[in-house]
Amino acid sequence: MVEGTKRCSRCKQDKPRGEFASNRSAADGLQAYCRECWAEYYKARQEVKGRTVRVKVDVPSGHKRCPQCEEIKPHSEWEPNKTTSDGWSSYCRSCRAKRNRASYFMRKYGITEAERDEMIAAQGGVCVICRDAPAEHVDHDHQTGKVRGVLCFSCNAALGQFKDRPDVMRRAAAYVEGNLWNPTLVAQGVYRQPS
Repeated sequence: MVEGTKRCSRCKQDKPRGEFASNRSAADGLQAYCRECWAEYYKARQEVKGRTVRVKVDVPSGHKRCPQCEEIKPHSEWEPNKTTSDGWSSYCRSCRAKRNRASYFMRKYGITEAERDEMIAAQGGVCVICRDAPAEHVDHDHQTGKVRGVLCFSCNAALGQFKDRPDVMRRAAAYVEGNLWNPTLVAQGVYRQPS
């Protein structure tokens, strides 16, 4: 064996020490199998268990492969992440946004994006209150957490400003209709003030 090399226990070839992963429990501090043999061994073990192993893809420098969309993209398409070994997030920006959005709907409302889309389709694609603007914002009861429908931004914000109080909304509707503050003519020169 040449200095600076090690023999792989599986393929029986002498390879540079850099071709072996570290193993603190081994006497020489390296794994018994070279990285290539270890990858084959690991893949075979996973297939026996009925699992699949991602295919290793050569990626050019300054790029990374997204496991969701399976595209190779430049680092500018990734969020930095200091906790990972390569310093970049696991998924590209667009896939990460999709995953975060799906996670948000499930976490906040207990529904999937598909269920939200079904609600929008059932509403004809428009807000159920104004029936004019596109339905984009999930509305829910803040007491029970139950989803009521999908509203436009303005109607959803209005319900929030009225704090979901029907009595305040009824007074607001009466005010807009002109019934709340207009005095009523009872007799000539006699007006009744609204209570």
